[in-house]
Amino acid sequence: MANPPHGGVLKDLLARDAPKHKELQEEAEQLPAIVLTERQLCDLELIISGGFSPLEGFMNEKDYNGVVENLRLTDGNLFSMPICLDLSQTSIQELGLKPGGRATLRDFRDDRNLAIITIDDIYQPNKSKEAKEVFGGDEDHPAVEYLYKTVQDYYLGGKVEAISRLNHYDYVALRYTPAELRTHFDKLGWSRVVAFQTRNPMHRAHRELTVRGARARQANVLIHPVVGLTKPGDIDHFTRVRVYQALLPRYPNGMAVLGLLPLAMRMGGPREAIWHAIIRKNHGATHFIIGRDHAGPGKNSKGVDFYGPYDAQYAVEKYRAELGIDVVPFQQMIYLPDSDEYKPDDEVPAGVRTLNISGTELRSRLRTGKDIPEWFSYPEVVKVLRESHPPRYKQGFTVFLTGYQNSGKDAVARALDVTLNQQGGRSVSLLLGETVRSELSSELGFSHADRSKNIHRIAFVAAELTKAGAAVIAAPIAPFQASRQAARETISQYGSFYLVHIATSLQYSEKTDKKGVYAKARRGDIRGFTGVDDPYEAPEKPDLKVDLETTSFRSLLRQSSQFAAYNFREYAKRRTRDAFREHRAETDEGKVQELMQKGLKELQVLKRQTVVSQFFQLDRLVVEGGKSGKQTGDRNDIVRQTTE
Repeated sequence: MANPPHGGVLKDLLARDAPKHKELQEEAEQLPAIVLTERQLCDLELIISGGFSPLEGFMNEKDYNGVVENLRLTDGNLFSMPICLDLSQTSIQELGLKPGGRATLRDFRDDRNLAIITIDDIYQPNKSKEAKEVFGGDEDHPAVEYLYKTVQDYYLGGKVEAISRLNHYDYVALRYTPAELRTHFDKLGWSRVVAFQTRNPMHRAHRELTVRGARARQANVLIHPVVGLTKPGDIDHFTRVRVYQALLPRYPNGMAVLGLLPLAMRMGGPREAIWHAIIRKNHGATHFIIGRDHAGPGKNSKGVDFYGPYDAQYAVEKYRAELGIDVVPFQQMIYLPDSDEYKPDDEVPAGVRTLNISGTELRSRLRTGKDIPEWFSYPEVVKVLRESHPPRYKQGFTVFLTGYQNSGKDAVARALDVTLNQQGGRSVSLLLGETVRSELSSELGFSHADRSKNIHRIAFVAAELTKAGAAVIAAPIAPFQASRQAARETISQYGSFYLVHIATSLQYSEKTDKKGVYAKARRGDIRGFTGVDDPYEAPEKPDLKVDLETTSFRSLLRQSSQFAAYNFREYAKRRTRDAFREHRAETDEGKVQELMQKGLKELQVLKRQTVVSQFFQLDRLVVEGGKSGKQTGDRNDIVRQTTE
C-alpha cells in the first residue's frame, strides 16, 4: 500500500468536483477571468491534482505568513514553500476582484477555464521577509530576483474548485496524477518506493545510485523528473524525458517506473527539499533521495554557495517523523576502471584509480563531438543527447555586428554573407539594420525604448534561425549595451553568439558618408541620430574588434585565415595530448590503432568548425582551452579578445 498523503487526505479536487463539472463550467463563463502565468499554471495543476496536499487553493494571508515564518499552515500541517496567486493592483481593479467574490482561473495557452477561486483575501506580502526567510535573502538568488522583478505586488488567497485538467500534448502517458500513480503502485504490488528527483539527464552513475538505494531498502524506484519550470539554462525537458526513456530498460526488470512532475521549481535549497518530500509523499513514495546541494542554484556572483552542501538533507531529516518519508542520502558514485564498476565514494579504498567526467567536461564533449565513454553513459543516452546537442560545426550561430552608421558594418555583413554561402553546409540569413527597420519595425521611431524594441525583435528572429541551425548575420547600429546583452542572452540559448564591434571612428564614418545622412543630422533634419544627438555605448568586451579605417577587406580576410589556421593547430595539439593522457594505460595494438583512426576522424570534423573563422577569427577552439590566440598586425587592426 502506498504512503498516506501529507495531512492524511489526498486533496484530489478533480475527483471531488467532477459531479458538478457542468455547473462550474457554466459559472466560469460568467465570472471575471484571471489568465494564469506559466508558473501559476504549474502550481494550479498540482493543487487540483492533490500534489500539494493538504492545500486546496492558493494561500491566504494567514497561511502565507505561517509558512514564511514557521513552515506551518494555520491547521498545523508542515509546509515549507509559499504557494501564492500574484496579481497587479491594476488587474485587481480592472477585474473588480474582492474578498468573498469568485473568479475564473484560465490557461493562457488555450483560453480554457481550469478552475474557480473563491477569494478569501487580497493582501500585499512583505517580499523582503519572504526573500530572507524562504530563500536566504541573497539578491543573486534566482528566486529572489524573480520575486522582486516578476512577481506582482498583491496576492490572492482562496480555495479553488476544479473544472478541467490542464491539456498536455507531450508524454501524456507519463503524466500521472498522485491518485493515478498510487493506483499504479497498488496494481504492481509496490509497498516501498524510492523517489528520485532530477532536472538533469541521467547517466550510469545515477542508475547505479538508484538501484543501490532501492535494493538496500527492498524497494522499487520512481524516477520523478521535473518537467515544469527549472533553472534557466537547464536542458529542455523533451530531451531529458527521451534520455530517461532510453535509460529505463537498463534497470532490472520491473524495478523502476517513470512519471513526470509538472512542478515550477524555486531552487530553494532546504525549504525546497522539504517541499519536494511532501510532493513525493503525496504521490505515494516512502523514501526520497536527496543529493548534495539538493535544489540549490549553485553560487552567487561572489562565488559563494547559496546553501551548504548538506543543508537540504539536514532539513528533511529534521522533520522526518512528521513528513512520514525516509531520506536516502545521495552518495557520490565513483567509477573504478580496473574493476569496471561504480562504488559510493566512502567505499573507495585509498590509492585506487578512478575516473570522472564533470558536467562542464560533458558539455564540452557534446559541443566538440568528442567521444563520451560507455563507462560514463550508455550509448543510447549519448545518442539522444547528441541529437539534441549537435557538435558546434552542426549548430547554428549568430554574428552580431554593431557600430556607427557608415562604419562599414553593412559591407562587412554582406561580405561575410557571401563567404559563408560559398562554403555551404548551412543556410545563411542576413539581417541588415535598414532591412529590419523596413520589414519588421517600420512603426518604430528612434527613442531609447523603440531602439531597444527593435533589437529585441532582431534577437528573437536570430534566435529562431540559430535554433534551426542557420548562420545569422545581424548588423544593426545597436547603440546600447543593455540591448546588446539582452540579445546575447536570447540567442545564446540556441547557439553561439559573437559580438563584433566595427570600431571605425565617428569622424571617419562621417567623413566617408556618401549618402549625406550625417550632414542632414547636423542640420537638424534627422533627430535622434547616433553619434550626433544620440549616444553610442561602445562594447566593453566584444568577441572581436575591427577598425576598417586602418584595415582593408583583403587584409582582413588574409589575417583571418591565418588566425583560423593557428587556432586549429593549437587546439589539435591540445586534443591529441589529452587523448594520449586519457588512454595511456591501453596496451592492445588493435585498440590503439582504432583510437588513432577515431582521433584523426575527429580532428577532420573539428577543422570544419572554423567555418566562421575563415572570415573572422571568431573561432573559440583555443579560447576554450584558456589561450588567447595569436595577435598579428603592427597597428592592432584586429584585437583578439580573451576569456582569461
